[in-house]
Amino acid sequence: MHTDDQQPCHNEGRRNFLKQSTAIAALATMTPMLAKAGEYDEHIAGYFEKIPLHLEINGKAYDLSVEPRVTLLDMLREQLGLTGTKKGCDHGQCGCCTVHVDGRRINSCLSLAVTNEGKKITTIEGLAKGDELHPMQEAFMKHDGFQCGYCTPGQIMSAIACIKEGHADTPEDIREYMSGNICRCGAYPNIVDAVMEVKKGGQAL
Repeated sequence: MHTDDQQPCHNEGRRNFLKQSTAIAALATMTPMLAKAGEYDEHIAGYFEKIPLHLEINGKAYDLSVEPRVTLLDMLREQLGLTGTKKGCDHGQCGCCTVHVDGRRINSCLSLAVTNEGKKITTIEGLAKGDELHPMQEAFMKHDGFQCGYCTPGQIMSAIACIKEGHADTPEDIREYMSGNICRCGAYPNIVDAVMEVKKGGQAL
């Protein structure tokens, strides 16, 4: 299922993340030199201070305080305890950390938390309604769409988006538009079957 060509949204997210992180790294490198030269000012000093962040995550409003360099993935896992979103490669290449931001799937390891101000985030924890699983979760269980299960949250989040984007009409489409999500156990045929069932069933996502 995986190809060398990542999904467009993954490439775009990687480029934006690299630009943002490069700017922060440059400031981190320059700060000690500026301080030594007596040119360190409050503007640069404040760059690494925590700043307020307002988000809606799984339908709940959060008022947080985060450092500019913290990724959305790390904020979800370490600050909010939402560990269903997994950290795999941490380079936007495996899809384990896929979440939805304003309805669009992204690699949360490539998104700085502060760039999501005011947005609506959905993680794997936000899919089920009480004891009622999301149709995609049920389909993954029915078709054994996982083995070790580590990639499963990202696979499910990406699969839901794949259908909403209109890219799940054929098994070939699913394999293409899910190519950014790697399953090292090789459960790809079962994953495709699960996505096809939900697509054909027309369940509300």
